[in-house]
Amino acid sequence: MWRRTMRLIVILTFTILAAPLGAEAQRAAKVPRVGVLIPASPASGGESHVAAFRQGLGELGYIDGTNIVLEVRFSEGRHDRLPVLASELVRLKVDVIAAGSTPGALAAKNATDTIPIVIVTTGDPVARGLAASLARPGGNLTGVTTVSKELSVKQLEVLKQAVPTVTHVAILVNPANPDTRPAVKGLEAAARVMGMQQQVLEVRDPNEFDNAFAAISKERTGALFVLGDPMFLTHRTRIVGLAAKSQLPAMYGNREFVDSGGLMFYGATLSDMMRRAATHVDKILKGARAGDLPIEQPMKFELVINLQTAKALDLTIPPLLLFQATEVIQ
Repeated sequence: MWRRTMRLIVILTFTILAAPLGAEAQRAAKVPRVGVLIPASPASGGESHVAAFRQGLGELGYIDGTNIVLEVRFSEGRHDRLPVLASELVRLKVDVIAAGSTPGALAAKNATDTIPIVIVTTGDPVARGLAASLARPGGNLTGVTTVSKELSVKQLEVLKQAVPTVTHVAILVNPANPDTRPAVKGLEAAARVMGMQQQVLEVRDPNEFDNAFAAISKERTGALFVLGDPMFLTHRTRIVGLAAKSQLPAMYGNREFVDSGGLMFYGATLSDMMRRAATHVDKILKGARAGDLPIEQPMKFELVINLQTAKALDLTIPPLLLFQATEVIQ
């Protein structure tokens, strides 16, 4: 009787001790799924942004397909597809959604108020109603952002340094992007201070590019400013070609334009911001609440100048500006 009692006690003890270990093993075996909402097409830069996100996750020990699964969706530069894709990610019950651009962030936020969202935008998430503040966004959202109004003014200043004689600048915008209005307001004020007239041209659809550049030619504009936008990024080769045909020195809102032959870019690259976003995803997967994590602003800004394009435009970039450049494409 004594032996049977002791044997029963031992069995019960091992069962009690093993139970939490088994539960812990089940939790450890769960592979998190992260939805990635990219507003561009894969070929126009979207795939490189996903690769940067994977790199950031890899530096934190995550390997896609092994201990994490990425559910990637591209909207091909179409804002109207973002809500559909965001809802699709919610139905998949992903653990976190990483959303690029302000339209992408708004689509994700409208699709769920429970799944954590990590945004990567060039707009002001507080002004757009996405967050209570940058320091403590609240709700289910955090991420990385630049403030487009201030950044756009700096980009215009750099363009003026590159082309000191310019007196008339065309500003190409997509009015469907909620970041456009505050950026244009800041640009118009800055242009007046710099003694430049501005011509704001709205393009909602790729079919409108030719008409926009025809209008620019009629005004004998001296320079072009292209605001960052997923649709513009998707069709950057066409925009760069039209700018070259019109002999327009241009500042672009995305680094990829310069790689495609555009003259210059100043700002934080989306690839670098996507790598930073991976740190937020890591913290959330480890138990942090998205709304408690501050929305970061980039610390690293790049000035990239394409000297081949400058030469084709018969434009001499001032030596001081070349000295300040982080990269010069020969």
